[in-house]
Order: sequence, then structure tokens, then C-alpha cells
Amino acid sequence: MAAKNIVILGAGYAGVHAAKKLAKKYKKNNDVTITIIDKNPYHTLMTELHEVAGGRVPEESVKLDLHKIFHRTKVNVVVDYIENVDLEKQVVKTTHGTYAYSYLMVGLGSEPEYFGVPGVKEHGFSLWSLDDALTIREHIKEQFKKASLERDEKRRKELLTFIVAGAGFTGIEMAGELLEWKDTLAAKYHVDVEEVKVYVVEAAGSILNMLDQQQAAKAEKYMTKHKIEVMKNAPITEVTAEGITLKDGRKIATHTLIWTCGIQCAESAVALDAPKTRANRLKANEYMQAEGYENVYVIGDCAYNDENGNCTNPQIVEAAEQTAATAAKNIIASIDNKEKSKFKGNYHGFMVSIGGRYGVANLSGIKLSGFFAMVMKHIVNMYYLFGVLNVYAVYHYLQHEFFGMKQNRNIMRGHISSLGNRLWTLPLRFYIGILWLIEGLKKLVGEGTWDAAWDALLQKGEFAFTIGSDSWIKVGNVKMPFEWLYDAVSSASQAGDAATTFAEPILKEMPNFYESLMQIFIPNPDVAVFFQTIVVATEIGIGLALIAGLFTWLASAASAFMVINFVLSAMAGWDILWFFFGSIALMNGSGRTFGLDHYVLPWINKVVGDFWVGGKGHIYKK
Repeated sequence: MAAKNIVILGAGYAGVHAAKKLAKKYKKNNDVTITIIDKNPYHTLMTELHEVAGGRVPEESVKLDLHKIFHRTKVNVVVDYIENVDLEKQVVKTTHGTYAYSYLMVGLGSEPEYFGVPGVKEHGFSLWSLDDALTIREHIKEQFKKASLERDEKRRKELLTFIVAGAGFTGIEMAGELLEWKDTLAAKYHVDVEEVKVYVVEAAGSILNMLDQQQAAKAEKYMTKHKIEVMKNAPITEVTAEGITLKDGRKIATHTLIWTCGIQCAESAVALDAPKTRANRLKANEYMQAEGYENVYVIGDCAYNDENGNCTNPQIVEAAEQTAATAAKNIIASIDNKEKSKFKGNYHGFMVSIGGRYGVANLSGIKLSGFFAMVMKHIVNMYYLFGVLNVYAVYHYLQHEFFGMKQNRNIMRGHISSLGNRLWTLPLRFYIGILWLIEGLKKLVGEGTWDAAWDALLQKGEFAFTIGSDSWIKVGNVKMPFEWLYDAVSSASQAGDAATTFAEPILKEMPNFYESLMQIFIPNPDVAVFFQTIVVATEIGIGLALIAGLFTWLASAASAFMVINFVLSAMAGWDILWFFFGSIALMNGSGRTFGLDHYVLPWINKVVGDFWVGGKGHIYKK
């Protein structure tokens, strides 16, 4: 097979999805090269930009390093600006290079549409990139800071008036972030929160038109209940540095207009000499090929697949992924000389969040609102992240959205945030560690031998550490009160002696399911002694790990697991339960405070991270 070069323009939802599919298919085929070109070294989670703009999460939460995404794949990541695409010569020219292609995928996305409204670009803010989100975030904080120093009431209210233009998903989600953030900012800058006004201004007569009106009405009711003013049938005709003017002549004084009214094909995609359609989107046939070019495919927001006069791929993430999948399949089919597949959109619904605590969703006909809608939104986000960058991305998502969340801005209201000081668990860690170490040593030398040694130490000042005849690891010493083991030893008295070791157990006898398991895993005395040796080693290991603060989470989990096993074995009394709950408390990462985990875990994270998702590298090195 002749060498084939596949070049993908844009590392958005569509571009990344296509590159991963192609990389998987041609993992071992050296005749196929795959190159993805983007101006940024990261993939941006566009649907979560409002969270950054609204001060809920840090910017790192919406950035996925492209080198990590494509680590250990054959995808060549190029960070550069696209200057020209010659469709006839089949060459892409960037600022610092030239790339010939056999197949080209154009996934350059979209950009804000201003509809010719005077002053929007000059005086408004768009929310269509990470830079946009960061600019909005800093501007909002600055407005509160200025308002805190402003004595003129009229001027102060202008500074504290925030207008979101557009009542689609982006606009409503941005308004929801402002709704929650304003309380925190007002407290921080000593501003009267009652002076803060948030408006949603929509030209149409309804909001969230991609949702059914019942769900849209719930969203509107929630916003109005929380003092967001929703203005419908109110197109903006002019924007100035001092405010906006509506079509009916009304004026609203403000220094903050966030424009989310519409999008159009990105300028870099418009520059391609290929047929265009509505909003300058590139016209695609049923195979997602650019009209007139068999080896050029258009995917994502910049593509327009026309079927019977209707667009079949709306500008949403699911459509971006599905157009990318169709294009990738058809490039594979072309290389293999097989029949191509037609694009057929299959969308599972829509969801919108209004801040971190409330949302509405329509998923495959199932209508959700409030807590359950937000749960589904998080599940969908984690599902996407797992597909892009596996457990690594999901872990960081949980950190940003739940465990590291401040101001209670999520559905759990901060109840599972882990920002507490671990120092206060240090005495508990040492204490439980010492107790487990002593328990393990007692079983190692034998309970009777241990007691005798301590008596000798207290009375004569002598302590002899020897493994006695009653040690748990001695052959023939069965310490577990399982009847079938003592039947095998043929000594009923031994069973009675062993049973006295575990007085007043929580459970008088083992549950049937647990007894069945034990009979499988511990069928005879020899195996019992082997398991007893494991118990001794585990208890000593847990103790040493907790004392040293090494792998504390695992040691604490093992501690809780041991307690459960002792209880189910009918070997433990009520006093052992505090070991269980104490171990749960130590799973907060207590080993990072005056423990070896402070040094070891970051080193392991780096080593494993560098191997699994790649380390830090210069963005211009291929």
C-alpha cells in the first residue's frame, strides 16, 4: 500500500475524536501517518467554559494536554497557526511548516456571530475560548472591586449590572454561574449583594429552544426565583461602553455584556476554497466530504450536512463526534477500497446547568431537573473524559468539580470537599498504627508468650522476644474458630480453647454466605495456618505503614477490610468497630502530613503519569 498522510485541522471535539479512531485503526501500520494541527497545545472543553468564566473551577479543568491525549499513539501533534490550505495541491501551510496530505479533515470549529449589531465586538465579551473565559472572569472581579470603592450609587449599580445576551445553552449556563458567584464576590469586596443585577436578554420569545418547553419553563422559573431577570422578545440594537439599547428603545446601563447569541463557521475554515452554506459552514455530502473534493472531509461545527433542506448535524458535541466518526470510517474505507458509510445523526438529548446546583435535561425522552439532571451531566462529562484521556482525566475532573470545590458550588453543596487540614488526624494515624503493630506482634509470638514477656519486663526489667508455642504462624496452631478445622484436628477441646480467645463477638455465628466462602478458601488446618500467617503479616504491615505514613490510603482500606473480616468470622467484639471508623477517617490522605506519602506519592504520580499519559514536553518539538 502506498503511504497515506492524514492531516486533521483543529483539536476540538471532532478533531480529537477522529484522530483517536484513526490512530487505533492504524496503530501498527507504518504506511499511514496522522497529523493533528491546532494553535493551542491543549484540547479545550468548550461546554465547560462558563465554569471558568464564573469563577467556579480553575482554567486547568477545561484543558487537556494534546501530548497526553496522544501519548503512546502515532498521532503527530503540531502546535501552529494555519496560514493556507491549497486544496488543489493538497498541502497545508502553517506559520512554521508545510504538510502534504492524502486525506484532509477540517474540524476548525466555529466562532461568535454578531449579526451586525453595532458595538458588540468593541464593547462586549464573547465566550468561545479559554482566553475569553479568563478575560470575563477577571473583568467581573474587577467590576466588584471598583464597585466597592465607588460612592456614587448610580455608578455603582452600573458596575454591578451584568447582562448575558442570548438564552441558548451557553447564555443560560453563564447566567447561572453569575447567579452563584455574585454572593461570594459581594462578601469578598464588601458590596451589597442586593445591588447586583443579572439579566438574560433574548431576541426570541422563548429560551433554550433546543429543549422542550416544559423543561425550558423549569429553567426560567428557577432563574426568576433567584432574581435573574429574563427579558424575552428583546433584541439588542446597539452596544456602547456605557450600556445596551433594545429594539423598543429601552436602555440598560452596564459595563458587562457577555454575548452568546449565535455562532458561525470559524474564519480559518471560511478561508478554504470550498462551497459554503448557512453561517459560512462548509457544505458536506452524506459521507461528510466537502462538496467537490473526495479526499477532504469536514467535521464538527464547521460542517453542514444538508438532507432534504435540513441540517442533520447541529453544533453540539455529540454531532461533532458523530461527524468525526463517519469521516474517519470513510477514510479507512477509502484506503481499504471498501464502501463508504453515510452520515446519520443519532442524538440522545440535551442538558443545561444553571450554576453548579441545578440543571434541566431531556435524555432520550427522559426529563430530569435539579439534582438528577446535574448527576447525569457529570456522568456524561466523565464518560467523555474517560474516552479521551481515561482515568487520569476523570480523576482530575472529580478533584475540580467535587473534592476541591469551594463555596459549595456543586450538587453536594461542598459536603465531600477535601480541603480540611489533615494535621488533626496525625495522632489518630499513629495510635491506630501502633495498635495494629502490637496486634500483629502478639499473634506472631503468641498471645500467652506476649503477656508473659510483658510481665517479665514489668517485674524484672527483662523482655525476651521469642516466637512461642502459641504463635499464629506455627504449624498445627489453628486459631480460627471454624468448626470444620477442628473436626479435622479431631480435638473438640481445641475448638473450645480457640473459641474463648474471641469472647463476646458481635455475631454469634458466621453468616451462611461467609461460611461457604471460608470453607472454600480455608478447607483444612494447613491452609488455615497459611492464612493466619498472612493475617499476621498484614497487621504488622498496616501498623508500620500507618506509623510511617506510607501508602496510608491503602493501609487504611486494608484496616477497614480486616475489621469486616473479623466481624463476619464471629471473631471480634464491639470494641473493634472503632478501628473501622478510625480507618475511614484516615483515608483523607493523612500520610501526606508528616509521613512518607508526602514524598512517595508525588514521585509515583510523576513516574506513572509520564509512562501512561506522557510528561511535560516542549510544545514545538514533534
